[in-house]
Amino acid sequence: MDDHAGFRTFARALLEAEGFDVVGEAADGASAVFAAERLDPQIVLLDIVLPDLDGFEVCARLTERGGERPAVILTSSRDATVYADRLGRSAARGFIPKDRLSRSALMALAG
Repeated sequence: MDDHAGFRTFARALLEAEGFDVVGEAADGASAVFAAERLDPQIVLLDIVLPDLDGFEVCARLTERGGERPAVILTSSRDATVYADRLGRSAARGFIPKDRLSRSALMALAG
């Protein structure tokens, strides 16, 4: 879930090449919530900066009912230190900088 089509294309190609089944994409927060509720993914890779709802709000909505699904992993082109306080309070499993996205990074956080 990212507002930049180029990053969504890159992430999809990378993750599919590394064995993930990418079941959906969204360009904004509201679409991300709708898609995740409809598709029931195991993992949601979620950009923090979105045009309507930020990634923290989307994460809260996706995890408000508790349980193991989905494992929300936040991402951004900005450094994690920019979001340190909010990351600590978030229900997200963790944070991966966009330039460090990989199967091993996702699996380490998603479990």
